Amino acid sequence: MLILLLLFGLFAGMVIPLQTSINSRLGLRLKSPFISSAVSFFVGMVFLFIVSLIAEPYFFSEGARLFSLPLWMLIGGGCIGVVYLTANILLLPHLGSALTVVVTLLGQMIMALAIDQFGWFRVPVHELNGPRLLGILLMLAGVFVVERF
Repeated sequence: MLILLLLFGLFAGMVIPLQTSINSRLGLRLKSPFISSAVSFFVGMVFLFIVSLIAEPYFFSEGARLFSLPLWMLIGGGCIGVVYLTANILLLPHLGSALTVVVTLLGQMIMALAIDQFGWFRVPVHELNGPRLLGILLMLAGVFVVERF
C-alpha cells in the first residue's frame, strides 16, 4: 500500500509542472495571471464538484457541517492555493519550468519542516535535525545548480 501511495505522490508531483505550464500559457493568452488563476480554479471546482457527487453520495447532506468549521479552515487553503497558482503563472515565463518548480518546492519543504517542528495544525512533531537540515541545504544547492545550468 505504501508503494501505491508513494507512486501517487510522485504522479501528483509530476502534474504540477504540467499545470504550471498550461496555466502560464493561459495567462499569456488572456493577458492576466489573475484571470488565468480564476479560470483554472473555476474549471477545477466544477470538475471536483462532479467527482464529489459521484464519489460521495451524501455530498449535500453533509454540507451543513461546513457552517460549523472555523473561518480559517474554509478560506485559508483556497486563498493560499491562489497565491501558489498565481505565483507559478507569474514565475514560469521568467524562470522557466524547472527553476519555478524547484524554487517553489524548496519553499514548500521549508514550510513543511516548520509545521513538523512546531506541530502546527495538530501535526505530530518531527523535530528539525541534522539530516533534515542537510536535505534543505541540498535542495538550496539544487536551486543554484538549476539556475546556473
